[in-house]
Amino acid sequence: MLTRSHQGERACFALSTTGFDEAFGLVAASNWNKSTIAQLEIRIMVVLRVTEIFRSIQGESTHAGRPCTFVRLTGCPMRCSWCDSEYTFTGGDHFTIDSIVERVREFGCQLVEVTGGEPLAQPESLDLIRRLCDDNHEVLIETGGYVSTEEVDSRAKIILDVKCPASGEAERNHWPNLNRLRPDKDEVKFVIAGAKDWEFATRIIEDYQLESRTKAILISPAWDQIDLQELANWIVQSGLEVRMQLQLHKYIWGPMCMACEQTKNYLATVIWDLSFSHLMVAGQDR
Repeated sequence: MLTRSHQGERACFALSTTGFDEAFGLVAASNWNKSTIAQLEIRIMVVLRVTEIFRSIQGESTHAGRPCTFVRLTGCPMRCSWCDSEYTFTGGDHFTIDSIVERVREFGCQLVEVTGGEPLAQPESLDLIRRLCDDNHEVLIETGGYVSTEEVDSRAKIILDVKCPASGEAERNHWPNLNRLRPDKDEVKFVIAGAKDWEFATRIIEDYQLESRTKAILISPAWDQIDLQELANWIVQSGLEVRMQLQLHKYIWGPMCMACEQTKNYLATVIWDLSFSHLMVAGQDR
């Protein structure tokens, strides 16, 4: 069953998994001869599972303050203790890359961020990134560092979130990603929840020579878990070429602005104005 609800100028789709094939006319014809494996291959290659697409103010990185369209993909293999986007772990709806690109065009922002969840956990995200770059967008990739960035289009800019000990996921960092960072484009972020995280971050910065390897090193306090003045003092005393980063969007709209009801009612825009002819595959959970 396909339903639609309006929130001001925003619109959202709610689509049950069982009704997906019927709603989009995707029930296979009786003479459909391709094997189940072949059908699955098509399904994997042409769709992405999307939590939301919306236009807002970029709240992080050196691009903070700029208007930006966000493509938030569903799913993440990590479970960071301080995660502020747990609503992306499950759910979402399946859309073609054509449909996503068209929606991004409608928002009219030059700057586009592909985020999640972990966007690179869906291999099809690489095709989306290429398409957005082909469309002459300035493309940012916010990645947690668990998945390799090796195949990401070189025109996109990587913002690599290195997981510190308090996240509970530090052992899952894919360290070769740090060697691929480029000083003219890419940024690295450390979310700091305490002294052990700060010590860890400074060691990684030194070991991987990140001051010369990246465009910016972002030190981001875990929300409501560390004294901002204390963190600022650590940064000043360290002598490191790093940037203290506050999450601007949370100061504008509040700490829950990217989750739960405010996302549904204000920021989130999940695609509904689609060309159904582009939608080739069934919406099944990966």
